[in-house]
Amino acid sequence: MTGALQTGLLLFFILMVCVSEPNMDRAGQSHEAASLVHLTSQWAFQLVNTSLSFSRAESFCRGQFSSLASIDQDEDQDGVRELLLQTGLVLPIWVQDSTKAPVKPLAISKQYLKFSSLNFPKESRDGFARVNMSFPALSSISVCVRVQWDPEWSEVSTIFSYAAPVFTNEFQLRSQVDSQGRILLALIIHGKHMPYKASFPNDGAWHHICVTWTQAGEQWAIYVDGERKDTGSGAETSRDIHGEGIFIMGQDQDSFGGNFTEPFFGNITDMNVWNSSLEARHVRALNGCSSVSREVLFSWSLEQLSRHEVVREMEAALFCPAKNQQMELQGCRTLQSRSSQQPALGLTDCSDLLPFICRSNKERYLKMKLISDSRHSQPTAFMSHVLMHANTTQVSGPSSLVEASVQLDSCVQALEETEEEGLQPVDMVSLIQLLSQTADVPPETGPALTNQSEGQVHKLSKAFISVADSVMSEENALKWQAIKEVVNGPMDVVKSIDRMATSLSARLMAESPHVTIQSSNIKLEVQQQRLGESSTGPNFCGPDTDQHAALDCISVPQHSIQDLHSNGFQTLTLVNTWYGSLRPLFPPEENISMVPTVTDGSQRYLGTVLGSSVISTTVLGDEQPVSTAVHFHLHHRTQSPTGAVYDPVCAFWDFALAPESGGWWNTKGCEVVSKHYSYTVCYCNHTTNFALLLQVYEVQWSPENQRALEVLTFIGCGVSLCGLLFTFVLFIAVGVPKSDRTTVHKNLIVALSVAQLLLMCSDKASANEVMCFLVTALLHLFYMASFCWMLVEGLLLWSKVVSVNISEDRRMKVYYAIGWGLPVLIVGVTLAVSVDEYKAEEHCWLNVKNDTIWAFVGPVVFVLAVNSVVLCRVVMVTVSSARRRTKMLSPSSATKMQTFDLTWAVTRPVLILLPVLGLTWLCGVLVHLSVVVAYVFIALNAFQGLYIFLVYAVYNSEVRNAIKRIKEKRKALSFTNCSQPSGFLPSQRAPVTSWGRYPPTPSSPETSETSGPSSSASTSLVIKNESFRKESLVSFSRPSSGNQVVQLTGFKPSDC
Repeated sequence: MTGALQTGLLLFFILMVCVSEPNMDRAGQSHEAASLVHLTSQWAFQLVNTSLSFSRAESFCRGQFSSLASIDQDEDQDGVRELLLQTGLVLPIWVQDSTKAPVKPLAISKQYLKFSSLNFPKESRDGFARVNMSFPALSSISVCVRVQWDPEWSEVSTIFSYAAPVFTNEFQLRSQVDSQGRILLALIIHGKHMPYKASFPNDGAWHHICVTWTQAGEQWAIYVDGERKDTGSGAETSRDIHGEGIFIMGQDQDSFGGNFTEPFFGNITDMNVWNSSLEARHVRALNGCSSVSREVLFSWSLEQLSRHEVVREMEAALFCPAKNQQMELQGCRTLQSRSSQQPALGLTDCSDLLPFICRSNKERYLKMKLISDSRHSQPTAFMSHVLMHANTTQVSGPSSLVEASVQLDSCVQALEETEEEGLQPVDMVSLIQLLSQTADVPPETGPALTNQSEGQVHKLSKAFISVADSVMSEENALKWQAIKEVVNGPMDVVKSIDRMATSLSARLMAESPHVTIQSSNIKLEVQQQRLGESSTGPNFCGPDTDQHAALDCISVPQHSIQDLHSNGFQTLTLVNTWYGSLRPLFPPEENISMVPTVTDGSQRYLGTVLGSSVISTTVLGDEQPVSTAVHFHLHHRTQSPTGAVYDPVCAFWDFALAPESGGWWNTKGCEVVSKHYSYTVCYCNHTTNFALLLQVYEVQWSPENQRALEVLTFIGCGVSLCGLLFTFVLFIAVGVPKSDRTTVHKNLIVALSVAQLLLMCSDKASANEVMCFLVTALLHLFYMASFCWMLVEGLLLWSKVVSVNISEDRRMKVYYAIGWGLPVLIVGVTLAVSVDEYKAEEHCWLNVKNDTIWAFVGPVVFVLAVNSVVLCRVVMVTVSSARRRTKMLSPSSATKMQTFDLTWAVTRPVLILLPVLGLTWLCGVLVHLSVVVAYVFIALNAFQGLYIFLVYAVYNSEVRNAIKRIKEKRKALSFTNCSQPSGFLPSQRAPVTSWGRYPPTPSSPETSETSGPSSSASTSLVIKNESFRKESLVSFSRPSSGNQVVQLTGFKPSDC
């Protein structure tokens, strides 16, 4: 094809849409685009007035993001009938048969059928088999047979011969080996020898051969393995084949029923004879081991054969191509009449060229029309460069690999030149169409193969992957959302890559048994090997995108490879593909519907997301798709949101599931082998495109545990609140010496008290939306303030351990800015940024389903990290001090004391500092693991106030000393009140040199008061109080001048 024509075809393809497809019918009459489309309430029907084969018609509609119309529903019938009436098209047209199951590779065991066959050994040239029936005169005949040629035989052979009494060479199929090792076939009809042209390889495998002839026009044809290899017309005479003849297998007949001279060596089975000329569709059905509706003249049966004694009976397992075995391939469905009654349907050879109707969703059609209009009126940068490279204004879909290669090369150049501008949604639609159309181009065979180098096929494949990579780039995630009404999704591109790689695998393997094509987001690898007793399946892995992550790999188990070999396969081809950028193209808001796997009530199911790369494998046995089991392991490529856990599920993309939407995820036949932290190992019993689906769960517990935790939280918060209040009152009431440490403690207590009070009241506020929002903001503020003051506690402790040259006044200003200013700033910014998504839906707390929760979690993690460092430093200093003390001990007790001191040096600061540094909140990271951890977390943090009360109030030395001072002050004050004197009486006593306690005197206070002076030279002062008891008399005396002694005597009452 000339360059001008190629470039012209290119641009026309990129610009075409449903309403602008070729609109010339076979008579050359044109129709307006509008008259080719009929819209109903749901569907858009588009008549494509270009005649194509059935498979090409399906490919064309698929490339337009639609499907071949069916008439199984009333709305479809009405739409098709109305469109045909508008256009006046002459029927028939292709229509879809929706009752047929989609084509899938079958298991190996289902692809093999057992046949009874005849072996013609090379040890004897006399072997033959005769059909025991009488043949009538035949105006048409078809003979189909399966043969396995002996590779060591190279002479002329006769596969079968029919001789009549009046003419021996009436109908005969001959074969011979050429210089290239091929088996050539030729017919003899009425004695005329046709040329040796049809062939099959001399590979020792079974091959299906059909020959047809009809007297009308003397038309004949030879089919090999379902494909027409040779055809022609003409014979010596135009007449029927004579009847009453003899049909012989494995020999020619130089005389009627004998004189054999050209024996066949090998195996023959499944020979059938019809008295009609089979069509190509019938031959394809027979090649796939399907039956046909034509009445058979002779059906394969060993009971109806007589054979020479050297011909042995044996059993043969024949491989039947699965694509034809799944259904009886009698032809493709056509609409023959458009009457208002029940439509007349028929079957036509699928290779015939007929017009057809594509059906698409109405919204999709209208969206495509808008894209088309904008594409024509305002070409994008990419489209402009394509036009420049094509040097034309019109392109068409590729009809050959040559055209496809030209179109892809032009697109690759345009992509490179417009890399900065990027692709627009309209460009992506055009490229996806191009990929789909290219994947459906059949590979050339025969003479065309010699004109096309294998290097060009590799170049085409590389350009195909490059274009697909650009379309599937993560940068285009939002653009995929813009075209989702037109394109089913990125799996449409995956399907095109699968079709292209499978179709061209044989061509890619022509030069090398291992071909790898890799781009930034896609890795394609095609491997081929000869099967043997010890064959193993190669392991395919995606690229090493993350050095710390496990590779994504897939492999076929060895036992499956051995099954292929045991069933007669000679070559194995694996087409493996890895897609690294598909996950971002599936929006997380489009939840994947799936039944939860965790049903014990401990977790609440939130949804399912795509959580890995996509990896695929296609297995070809002797170039035929077969289905085998696979093992694969995929790396988890998503981050778990706060408070959520993942459960991996092995799945595959099922294109047959919801075909109107391009398919959906399915788990049938797949199971998890093992789960690991970063990857999961899976097993599936078939081949396709695989991925990991991660089911997202929110941790929750049974109703009993949930209720118990709620009660424990409420009780704990109540007790904690009381403890905090008692602690604060003690700090104020007992007169603890003022210091920066006690000031920080007081602020922490206030923040925690308010936070826990709000937490206790939050359930009651949830009924009112405004109150709930206010409580959420206040909870956020005061819990944030609590952690900020915990950070201040850590900074203050650090300043005590590590010398910091900063005055106490300046330090407290910084502490207040951190403790109260930073929380206000965080809460204010969070409200300003996400006020609409600030609060959770079900309770009064921050929304954990978006990034709002990080306004709390982020600062908390930072505080805990800093305070952990502080605690480690304190422990190190304490241990160092303990070691220095132990060095001062005597050697005999040093070891024992050192162990005790070091243990206490580590334990004491941890116990004291845990509550104020907030390190007990570290348990919250592990809450999702077990309900036991949840109980521990609640116990540690709900009772945090009680813990602070015990450590910083009850067992605080400063508080205890302050209370002791208060007690002493009260004692002194009480003594002063009890010791007021009522009278002072002088008394003469013996000299006393110290304070002493005297026994009571027998005289009363009155007698003592009137007694005369004693002989001693001392003076006593007696404090008289009638309320004193005599047994409590206390005497206080001191020396006086000279020999006088001043003595104070009092009586201590029982209540003082």
